[in-house]
Parts: sequence; C-alpha cells; structure tokens
Amino acid sequence: MNAAHQLTLFEQRLPKKPYYSDDLSNGLSIIAAKKAVKSRYIQHNGPTHKHWLVFDVDRFDATMCWDDLGAPAPNIVATNRENGHAHLIYGLEIPVRTAPDGSSKALRYAAAVEAALRAKLGADEGYTGLICKNPLNPHWLVSTWEPNLYTLDWLADYLDLSAYSGSKRLLGNGLGRNCNLFDYLSKWAFKAIRQGYPQYDRWLEAVLTRAQAYNNKEFTSPLPLSEVKATAKSVAKFTHKNFSAAGFSAWQARQGAKGGRKSKGGGRPLISGDKATLIPMVLKMKSKGYSNRMIAEDLKISASTVSLYLKHEI
Repeated sequence: MNAAHQLTLFEQRLPKKPYYSDDLSNGLSIIAAKKAVKSRYIQHNGPTHKHWLVFDVDRFDATMCWDDLGAPAPNIVATNRENGHAHLIYGLEIPVRTAPDGSSKALRYAAAVEAALRAKLGADEGYTGLICKNPLNPHWLVSTWEPNLYTLDWLADYLDLSAYSGSKRLLGNGLGRNCNLFDYLSKWAFKAIRQGYPQYDRWLEAVLTRAQAYNNKEFTSPLPLSEVKATAKSVAKFTHKNFSAAGFSAWQARQGAKGGRKSKGGGRPLISGDKATLIPMVLKMKSKGYSNRMIAEDLKISASTVSLYLKHEI
C-alpha cells in the first residue's frame, strides 16, 4: 500500500457526516464527508467502529519519536509545521466495533493496546480521539510509513499489556472509557433493578441518567452522548430481561424451604437465583474480564458454582 493508497483509504473510511473544523476556537460542525474532507481537522472514526488509532504527541520531534522509542511505525503522520507536534495515525486491518453489541473481549483488548501504545509514545492522555489533524489537508506536513494495516496482535508485539490485563480498570480515555462505562453501569444495574423492578421505560430512563452521571464524573473527556445512550440501552435491556421480581421471589422461597441456609458465597444472590437466570450473568461478567472470585462476590454465589456454570456453558 503506497502513500497515495493510504490517504485514499483514510478518506474512504471517514464517517458519512463527520465533525470538522478549520479553527478549533470556533468549535466543531457536522457536514457531508465530501465537503468536510477539505478541512484542517476531521472526525476519523464513526460512532460504531474504530478504524484508526490516533495519538497526539506534543513534542518538537513527534514525527519520528516512534522510531527512537521502539514503537511500531505509524501508517500516517500529520505534523504541525510550526512546532513539530503531530498526530500519529495507525490503521486497523479489522476495525473494532465500539457499539455495545460488539465483542466485549475485542473492545477490551483494543483498549489495552491503545493505552499501552499511548504510554509508549508518551502521547497526550487528555486527547479525546474525536478529531485529528486531517492528513488530506495541505496545511499539515504529511508523511507515510508502514504500508500495511495493523492487526491488534501485531501492535501488541511491541507493547507490554500486563498493566491492562484481565479485569484491571483501564484508563478513562480512548477506548478505555467504553469498557469502564459498561463496567460501572452494569455493576450498579445488577443491584439497583431489585429496588422495585420498574417498567422498562422507567428503568431505561434511570439507567441512562446513571450512565450520564458516570460519563461526566469519571472521565476527563466524556464519551459522546450517542455512545452513552447505546451503552445505557444495552445494559437496561439485558437487566430488565434477565432480572425479575418473580424469579427473585421464587429463589427466596426455595431458600426459606431449606431453612435459610446461606450459600458459600456469603449471602443471597443479587439476582433471581435460578440457574437459567444466573448463567447469562456469569457469562456476561466473564466476557468482561472479571475473575471467578469477583463474579462470585458480586452475585453472592460460591466460586465453585461460577466454575461449574462456566464449565458447562463455555
């Protein structure tokens, strides 16, 4: 893939109506890509897929800093001619779906790769990733390096991901925000829905309100409202479908018939305790990177029960 092809691919992957600006002090506007492509700054990823990982390096030697740091070569670099600061742009061969219906494991892996590469490059942690220096605009000094698009595994070969593995909390920026918002919201929703089991519309409103609060409080650069709404809807639908007052009452009755014997997990489950209801929750939490012990503690069941469910369902 030569330089011209890389820039053509960048243009082809733009959202249909991206944010754009020629002067950031005037804010952002939205317009059709064929017009926005002429601007100095442009939205490079759409709301549901991550085609590009972009890093903001505010140093005079940003264009070639990756080489000195042992980082992978970017596909495209757009450099400020006046101060040498640059956006390093890495293209993904297979884009990561950031919508809640995508693979949570793939999203968490991509977030870990993004965080580790950001750290290796010494890039700005406050950069939101919404827009970048448009490499199609001649205002910037543009250079191309790696001719092939990257897989996440290829990028990971250059990085130490140990600080971001398993259920460890990711940084509240970039893709880490998507993972963390889902984690925060799910943990709250698993417990909160038992406080009355509301109708779906009311429950969705409550979940969205909580999601917006987390988004504004936890992240220096909050997620776009569209992504917050999508995450809230995903959590609300899942919990409303799988957590029921009838199921929880049935579980309580069974426990009463047993003389109130407690589970090894240390108390009553946080959701309707029948196997058919618990298994989806165990699988969902496992897919998010939680350990068996953490799942057992959160759902108030024994670790052996978690292992048993996973053994038969995975």
